[in-house]
Amino acid sequence: MSKFIIHGQKKLKGEISVKGAKNNALKLIPAALLTEEKITIHNLPNIIDVQMSLDLLKSLGAKVEKIDKNSVTIEAKDIKAENLDANIAKKIRASIMFVAPLLHRCKKVMIPHPGGCVIGKRPIDLFIDFFEKIGSEFKMDENNYIFTNQGLKGIKYIFTKISHTGTESLILAATIAEGKTEIVNAACEPEVKALADFLNSMGAKIKGAGTPNIIIQGVDKLHGTEFTIIPDRIEAGSLLCIGVATKSPIKITNCNPEHLEIPIKILKQIGVKLEIGPDYIQILNADNLQSTNISTHEYPGFPTDLQSCYTVLLTQAQGMSIVHETIYESRLFFTDLLSRMNANLVLCDPHRVVINGPTDLIAKKVISPDIRAGLAMLIAGLIAEGETEIDNIEQIDRGYEKIDQRLNALGAEIERV
Repeated sequence: MSKFIIHGQKKLKGEISVKGAKNNALKLIPAALLTEEKITIHNLPNIIDVQMSLDLLKSLGAKVEKIDKNSVTIEAKDIKAENLDANIAKKIRASIMFVAPLLHRCKKVMIPHPGGCVIGKRPIDLFIDFFEKIGSEFKMDENNYIFTNQGLKGIKYIFTKISHTGTESLILAATIAEGKTEIVNAACEPEVKALADFLNSMGAKIKGAGTPNIIIQGVDKLHGTEFTIIPDRIEAGSLLCIGVATKSPIKITNCNPEHLEIPIKILKQIGVKLEIGPDYIQILNADNLQSTNISTHEYPGFPTDLQSCYTVLLTQAQGMSIVHETIYESRLFFTDLLSRMNANLVLCDPHRVVINGPTDLIAKKVISPDIRAGLAMLIAGLIAEGETEIDNIEQIDRGYEKIDQRLNALGAEIERV
């Protein structure tokens, strides 16, 4: 198992380019199963989760060829759902996205409980509910969920709780179902719109993606297409946080600042000076940070996937800050690791942490509990005095392409051991 050794308190400088969005890539890959024609995808992030998703495609019988390190072609002509590699499927949450396309192509799908990191292992009751309503029979055995296509037909579905992956999975199910589907209280993330743009380029009829109400008119079939994945707003926000935490005037390029309006506003509120361009963010000054309160919320609110990074950042701000995690109650448990590094904070309950700063973090041996908390601990190591050791960095590699090499190019000292 690999680990990072970080020599802290190094100033960074230069430019760093944002990779393709993980949460867009992991939805486009299974969506390619909706046609037998060739699909070409560009700007794929070279990360573990993407590779596992491509391996799942191959296990089903799809032909996957790399054009270069960030582009692939996919041809899914002879697909057999029974060939789905359960050992891969149970490792990533995104395996649930394969259900809808395989219901259309193979009529019956059997998958283990979708896995991932601690955050990824969540119930799928919501998915079972809308799959049954749109025309799938559901049952389960000791190890698997089993879905059978009984004739998928359009429905009106109201999400009682906004679900990013749920919205996208229902879009895939409805795209070539019979009739019209209306999704109410849909997720509005840019990745949802990007998925709809991808499917529309294949001949789908989807309107309203990116808003709470989506209308899908089912079509008989989809054709091939070529598509470029949008920039990863979570990586962009994480890199921005790294620059501010280390008080480094770095420039984040190949991003869409419009996708980060709330995080950018919060940074300005705590005293960060930024230059915002059409596809870049330049940190001008990050001295004398002031405390603030953050509450996570579905898009366009503050992203839960950036909460852990900004919790670390607030240990360097003057005064008392409160972070309220409204989406995943287990997401704040990593703060125990920050306490070991001398952070002055109190976890009030699974949803709230009070942070008093600024405090000088001290290097310790820690672990990466999940993708986002792992990146947060990397930030803590970058600003801590001494040599921080982070174990279980495979979690970080699942979401960030060669982050150690890219940060070292800016002046960081991160060893992969």
